[in-house]
Amino acid sequence: MKAAEKKAVLVVSFGTGYATTRKATIEAIERDIAAAFPGYSLYRAWTSKMLLAKVRRQEGLYIDSVPEAMERMHADGITQVIVQPTHVINGIENDRMKAGVLAGRDSFSSIRFGDPLLTRPADNRAVIRAVEEEFHSRLDEKTALVLMGHGTEHYANSIYAALDYQFKDMGYPNIFLGTVEAYPAMESLLRLVDACSPRKVLVAPFMIVAGEHARKDMAGEEADSWVNRLSGRGYKVEPVMKGLGEYKGIRDIFVSHAQNARPAENLL
Repeated sequence: MKAAEKKAVLVVSFGTGYATTRKATIEAIERDIAAAFPGYSLYRAWTSKMLLAKVRRQEGLYIDSVPEAMERMHADGITQVIVQPTHVINGIENDRMKAGVLAGRDSFSSIRFGDPLLTRPADNRAVIRAVEEEFHSRLDEKTALVLMGHGTEHYANSIYAALDYQFKDMGYPNIFLGTVEAYPAMESLLRLVDACSPRKVLVAPFMIVAGEHARKDMAGEEADSWVNRLSGRGYKVEPVMKGLGEYKGIRDIFVSHAQNARPAENLL
Protein backbone atom coordinates (compact mmCIF):
# COMPACT_ATOMS: atom_id res chain seq x y z
CA MET A 1 0.00 0.00 0.00
CA LYS A 2 1.30 3.43 -0.97
CA ALA A 3 2.13 5.66 1.99
CA ALA A 4 -0.07 8.72 2.46
CA GLU A 5 1.31 11.95 1.09
CA LYS A 6 2.41 14.40 3.76
CA LYS A 7 1.48 17.98 2.91
CA ALA A 8 2.83 21.33 4.05
CA VAL A 9 2.53 25.05 3.43
CA LEU A 10 5.80 26.97 3.50
CA VAL A 11 5.20 30.66 4.23
CA VAL A 12 8.15 32.75 3.04
CA SER A 13 8.70 36.31 4.27
CA PHE A 14 11.48 38.85 3.96
CA GLY A 15 11.55 39.08 7.76
CA THR A 16 11.81 41.78 10.43
CA GLY A 17 14.01 42.48 13.41
CA TYR A 18 11.08 43.83 15.45
CA ALA A 19 9.27 41.17 17.47
CA THR A 20 6.10 43.20 18.03
CA THR A 21 5.37 43.80 14.36
CA ARG A 22 6.45 40.23 13.50
CA LYS A 23 3.77 38.84 15.81
CA ALA A 24 1.12 41.24 14.47
CA THR A 25 1.90 40.70 10.79
CA ILE A 26 3.99 37.72 9.64
CA GLU A 27 2.73 35.43 12.38
CA ALA A 28 -0.86 36.60 11.83
CA ILE A 29 -0.61 35.71 8.14
CA GLU A 30 0.85 32.32 9.05
CA ARG A 31 -1.99 31.65 11.50
CA ASP A 32 -4.65 32.51 8.93
CA ILE A 33 -3.02 30.29 6.31
CA ALA A 34 -2.66 27.42 8.79
CA ALA A 35 -6.35 27.71 9.67
CA ALA A 36 -7.27 27.53 5.97
CA PHE A 37 -5.22 24.34 5.43
CA PRO A 38 -6.22 21.70 7.98
CA GLY A 39 -4.20 18.57 7.46
CA TYR A 40 -1.16 20.56 6.28
CA SER A 41 1.91 21.26 8.40
CA LEU A 42 3.05 24.88 8.44
CA TYR A 43 6.69 25.84 7.92
CA ARG A 44 8.32 29.26 7.93
CA ALA A 45 11.30 30.73 6.06
CA TRP A 46 12.77 34.22 5.66
CA THR A 47 14.78 35.50 2.72
CA SER A 48 16.86 38.18 4.48
CA LYS A 49 20.13 36.71 5.73
CA MET A 50 20.76 39.86 7.77
CA LEU A 51 17.45 39.56 9.61
CA LEU A 52 17.86 35.83 10.14
CA ALA A 53 21.16 36.53 11.87
CA LYS A 54 19.71 39.44 13.84
CA VAL A 55 16.80 37.57 15.43
CA ARG A 56 19.09 34.63 16.16
CA ARG A 57 21.54 36.95 17.90
CA GLN A 58 19.06 39.17 19.73
CA GLU A 59 16.22 36.77 20.52
CA GLY A 60 17.77 33.34 20.26
CA LEU A 61 15.14 32.65 17.60
CA TYR A 62 16.21 30.30 14.80
CA ILE A 63 14.25 30.76 11.58
CA ASP A 64 15.09 28.82 8.45
CA SER A 65 16.31 30.25 5.17
CA VAL A 66 14.48 28.89 2.13
CA PRO A 67 17.07 26.13 1.43
CA GLU A 68 17.03 25.17 5.12
CA ALA A 69 13.23 24.97 5.14
CA MET A 70 13.29 22.76 2.05
CA GLU A 71 15.77 20.45 3.75
CA ARG A 72 13.73 20.41 6.95
CA MET A 73 10.51 19.50 5.14
CA HIS A 74 12.26 16.74 3.22
CA ALA A 75 13.71 15.34 6.47
CA ASP A 76 10.22 15.43 8.01
CA GLY A 77 8.83 13.35 5.16
CA ILE A 78 6.82 16.12 3.51
CA THR A 79 6.06 15.22 -0.11
CA GLN A 80 3.63 17.94 -1.29
CA VAL A 81 4.41 21.62 -0.69
CA ILE A 82 2.54 24.86 -1.24
CA VAL A 83 4.90 27.83 -1.09
CA GLN A 84 3.18 31.10 -0.19
CA PRO A 85 5.31 34.27 -0.10
CA THR A 86 4.25 37.29 1.91
CA HIS A 87 6.12 39.54 -0.52
CA VAL A 88 4.26 42.60 -1.82
CA ILE A 89 5.45 42.32 -5.43
CA ASN A 90 7.08 39.85 -7.82
CA GLY A 91 10.48 41.43 -7.34
CA ILE A 92 14.03 40.41 -6.54
CA GLU A 93 13.23 38.67 -3.25
CA ASN A 94 10.46 36.63 -4.84
CA ASP A 95 12.71 35.59 -7.73
CA ARG A 96 15.39 34.45 -5.29
CA MET A 97 12.80 32.59 -3.22
CA LYS A 98 11.57 30.65 -6.26
CA ALA A 99 15.12 29.73 -7.22
CA GLY A 100 15.82 28.47 -3.71
CA VAL A 101 12.67 26.36 -3.69
CA LEU A 102 13.17 24.93 -7.17
CA ALA A 103 16.73 23.91 -6.34
CA GLY A 104 15.21 21.28 -4.05
CA ARG A 105 12.21 20.28 -6.14
CA ASP A 106 13.50 16.75 -6.86
CA SER A 107 12.93 15.87 -3.20
CA PHE A 108 9.16 16.41 -3.45
CA SER A 109 6.36 14.91 -5.51
CA SER A 110 4.58 18.27 -5.84
CA ILE A 111 5.48 21.93 -5.37
CA ARG A 112 2.99 24.72 -5.97
CA PHE A 113 3.50 28.47 -5.66
CA GLY A 114 1.04 31.05 -4.41
CA ASP A 115 1.35 34.58 -5.78
CA PRO A 116 2.77 37.60 -3.95
CA LEU A 117 0.28 40.25 -2.86
CA LEU A 118 0.18 42.30 -6.07
CA THR A 119 0.24 39.91 -9.01
CA ARG A 120 -3.01 40.11 -10.98
CA PRO A 121 -5.39 43.01 -11.74
CA ALA A 122 -7.91 41.62 -9.25
CA ASP A 123 -5.22 41.82 -6.55
CA ASN A 124 -4.88 45.58 -7.09
CA ARG A 125 -8.59 46.10 -6.55
CA ALA A 126 -8.64 43.84 -3.50
CA VAL A 127 -5.68 45.67 -1.94
CA ILE A 128 -7.31 49.04 -2.55
CA ARG A 129 -10.49 47.80 -0.86
CA ALA A 130 -8.46 46.49 2.09
CA VAL A 131 -6.71 49.86 2.52
CA GLU A 132 -10.00 51.74 2.24
CA GLU A 133 -11.62 49.46 4.84
CA GLU A 134 -8.73 50.11 7.20
CA PHE A 135 -8.83 53.90 6.88
CA HIS A 136 -12.36 54.84 5.81
CA SER A 137 -13.35 56.13 9.26
CA ARG A 138 -10.26 58.39 9.36
CA LEU A 139 -10.39 59.85 5.85
CA ASP A 140 -12.42 62.85 4.73
CA GLU A 141 -12.05 65.54 2.09
CA LYS A 142 -9.51 67.39 4.22
CA THR A 143 -7.42 64.35 5.16
CA ALA A 144 -4.92 62.59 2.89
CA LEU A 145 -3.32 59.18 3.27
CA VAL A 146 0.29 58.74 2.13
CA LEU A 147 1.49 55.14 1.86
CA MET A 148 5.19 54.28 1.90
CA GLY A 149 6.22 51.29 -0.22
CA HIS A 150 9.74 49.91 -0.39
CA GLY A 151 10.59 50.19 -4.08
CA THR A 152 13.09 48.21 -6.12
CA GLU A 153 15.29 48.37 -9.21
CA HIS A 154 13.36 45.34 -10.50
CA TYR A 155 10.91 46.06 -13.34
CA ALA A 156 8.08 44.98 -11.02
CA ASN A 157 8.47 48.38 -9.32
CA SER A 158 6.06 49.77 -11.94
CA ILE A 159 3.17 48.35 -9.91
CA TYR A 160 3.54 51.14 -7.34
CA ALA A 161 2.81 53.93 -9.81
CA ALA A 162 0.04 51.87 -11.39
CA LEU A 163 -1.58 51.27 -8.01
CA ASP A 164 -1.31 54.95 -7.08
CA TYR A 165 -3.16 55.78 -10.30
CA GLN A 166 -5.75 53.10 -9.61
CA PHE A 167 -6.53 54.52 -6.16
CA LYS A 168 -7.61 57.71 -7.93
CA ASP A 169 -9.44 55.79 -10.66
CA MET A 170 -11.45 53.93 -8.01
CA GLY A 171 -12.52 57.16 -6.34
CA TYR A 172 -9.83 57.87 -3.75
CA PRO A 173 -8.10 61.10 -4.89
CA ASN A 174 -6.67 61.65 -1.41
CA ILE A 175 -4.69 58.38 -1.19
CA PHE A 176 -1.09 58.45 -2.44
CA LEU A 177 1.44 55.64 -2.82
CA GLY A 178 5.18 56.20 -3.11
CA THR A 179 8.41 54.34 -2.38
CA VAL A 180 11.55 54.78 -0.32
CA GLU A 181 14.01 53.52 -2.92
CA ALA A 182 12.43 54.01 -6.34
CA TYR A 183 9.58 55.75 -8.20
CA PRO A 184 7.24 57.35 -7.20
CA ALA A 185 9.62 59.06 -4.77
CA MET A 186 8.79 61.52 -2.01
CA GLU A 187 9.41 64.51 -4.28
CA SER A 188 6.55 63.39 -6.52
CA LEU A 189 4.27 62.75 -3.56
CA LEU A 190 4.89 66.20 -2.09
CA ARG A 191 3.69 67.87 -5.31
CA LEU A 192 0.63 65.64 -5.48
CA VAL A 193 -0.30 66.15 -1.82
CA ASP A 194 0.12 69.91 -2.18
CA ALA A 195 -2.32 69.86 -5.10
CA CYS A 196 -4.83 68.04 -2.87
CA SER A 197 -4.52 70.76 -0.17
CA PRO A 198 -5.36 68.62 2.88
CA ARG A 199 -5.32 69.90 6.45
CA LYS A 200 -4.13 66.57 7.83
CA VAL A 201 -1.97 63.78 6.40
CA LEU A 202 -1.86 60.20 7.64
CA VAL A 203 1.36 58.37 6.77
CA ALA A 204 1.46 54.57 6.85
CA PRO A 205 3.81 51.83 5.60
CA PHE A 206 2.75 49.99 2.46
CA MET A 207 4.89 47.07 3.61
CA ILE A 208 3.93 43.81 5.30
CA VAL A 209 5.64 44.86 8.55
CA ALA A 210 6.05 48.21 10.28
CA GLY A 211 9.78 47.70 10.65
CA GLU A 212 12.99 49.62 10.07
CA HIS A 213 11.74 51.69 7.14
CA ALA A 214 8.56 52.65 8.98
CA ARG A 215 10.39 53.64 12.14
CA LYS A 216 13.22 55.56 10.47
CA ASP A 217 12.49 56.58 6.87
CA MET A 218 8.80 57.18 7.48
CA ALA A 219 8.43 58.36 11.07
CA GLY A 220 12.01 58.94 12.23
CA GLU A 221 13.40 62.09 13.85
CA GLU A 222 15.68 62.91 10.92
CA ALA A 223 14.76 65.96 8.86
CA ASP A 224 14.30 63.89 5.71
CA SER A 225 11.81 61.41 7.17
CA TRP A 226 8.46 61.43 5.39
CA VAL A 227 6.65 62.68 8.47
CA ASN A 228 9.04 65.58 8.95
CA ARG A 229 9.09 66.55 5.28
CA LEU A 230 5.30 66.72 5.24
CA SER A 231 5.19 68.54 8.59
CA GLY A 232 7.67 71.05 7.19
CA ARG A 233 5.11 72.01 4.57
CA GLY A 234 2.61 72.97 7.25
CA TYR A 235 0.49 69.81 7.38
CA LYS A 236 -0.68 68.18 10.57
CA VAL A 237 0.88 64.74 10.16
CA GLU A 238 0.01 61.52 11.97
CA PRO A 239 2.12 58.38 11.46
CA VAL A 240 0.28 55.06 11.53
CA MET A 241 2.66 52.32 12.64
CA LYS A 242 0.72 49.40 11.23
CA GLY A 243 2.04 46.96 8.64
CA LEU A 244 -0.13 45.56 5.86
CA GLY A 245 -0.06 42.17 7.55
CA GLU A 246 -2.28 43.61 10.27
CA TYR A 247 -5.08 44.30 7.78
CA LYS A 248 -7.52 41.40 7.66
CA GLY A 249 -8.29 42.14 4.01
CA ILE A 250 -4.60 41.76 3.12
CA ARG A 251 -4.28 38.48 5.03
CA ASP A 252 -7.36 37.20 3.20
CA ILE A 253 -5.62 37.86 -0.13
CA PHE A 254 -2.62 35.77 0.91
CA VAL A 255 -4.91 32.94 2.02
CA SER A 256 -6.68 33.06 -1.35
CA HIS A 257 -3.37 33.02 -3.19
CA ALA A 258 -2.26 29.94 -1.27
CA GLN A 259 -5.56 28.23 -2.05
CA ASN A 260 -5.05 28.98 -5.74
CA ALA A 261 -1.36 28.04 -5.87
CA ARG A 262 -0.08 26.88 -9.25
CA PRO A 263 2.26 23.96 -10.00
CA ALA A 264 5.92 24.91 -10.20
CA GLU A 265 6.06 23.47 -13.71
CA ASN A 266 3.70 26.21 -14.90
CA LEU A 267 6.16 28.88 -13.77
CA LEU A 268 9.31 27.57 -15.46
